[in-house]
Amino acid sequence: MRKFWFSLILVAATLTAVGCRTDKASQRSSSIDDQTASQPTDPQDTSSAQNPAPPPPPNPNDHRPLIVCFGDSLTAGFGTEPGQSYPDYLQSTLDARGYHYRVVNQGISGNTTKDGVERLNSILALKPSLVVVEFGGNDGLRGLRIEDSRANLDKIVATLKASGTKVVLAGITLPPDYGPDYIQQFTATYAILAKKYHVPLLPFLLQNVFGVEGMMQRDRTHATAAGNQIVATNVLHLIQPLLKK
Repeated sequence: MRKFWFSLILVAATLTAVGCRTDKASQRSSSIDDQTASQPTDPQDTSSAQNPAPPPPPNPNDHRPLIVCFGDSLTAGFGTEPGQSYPDYLQSTLDARGYHYRVVNQGISGNTTKDGVERLNSILALKPSLVVVEFGGNDGLRGLRIEDSRANLDKIVATLKASGTKVVLAGITLPPDYGPDYIQQFTATYAILAKKYHVPLLPFLLQNVFGVEGMMQRDRTHATAAGNQIVATNVLHLIQPLLKK
C-alpha cells in the first residue's frame, strides 16, 4: 500500500511539472495575452507592461455621446503606459478635429469573444452612440473553434445593433504557422459579419503597424505607443463617416 501511494504522488508531481500537452496554438497563447505585468518589457520601449487604468468617471455635465472601444489587449493598450492606448489617441485626435465625443476604453487583456458576450450588458448600460468591436485574436491564438468564435462575435454585433447603437468591426489575423485553412476561416469571419449586419469593417486593426520598425512591442503582437497612434488613425478613418460635429 505504501508503494502504491508513493507511485501516485510521483505521478501527480510529474503532471504538475509537465502540464497538459497542448497544441501549438495553445502554447503560443500562453505567452501573449496571458502575460502578467511582472514580465520584463522591451528595453528599447520605455513603456511598462501594465494595462491602462480605467477611465475616470465622466463629469456629470459632460453630455457628449460615447464612443466605446470594446475589445481585448489590443484595445486595452497592453504593454504601454496609461494614456498610450489607441482609444486615448483617438480621443485626442477627435478633440483636435472638433468632434465632440467621449471615448471610453473597454478593452480587457486576455478576453475572447466569449468574454465579450458576457460583458455585453455592461457595454449596453453605458448607452453608447458608437461601439468599435475588436475581438477574436485570443480565440485564434488559442486555436478555438471558428464556429464558436463566429457565433460569439455574431451575438456581440447583433445585440449592439439591436440596441440602436452604431457598430463598426475591427479584424485581426494570425501568424502563418496556424495553417492556411484555419487562417482563411478565421479572417473570413469579419467580412461575413460585416456584410450580414451592414457594418463598416477595418479588416486588419494593425494595418501600417504590424511589421513596421518601432511600431510593435517585442512580443510582435501588441503595438507600442507609436503604433497605437497609427491604430487610432486607422479607426478614425473607419468611424469618421458615422460622426457628427
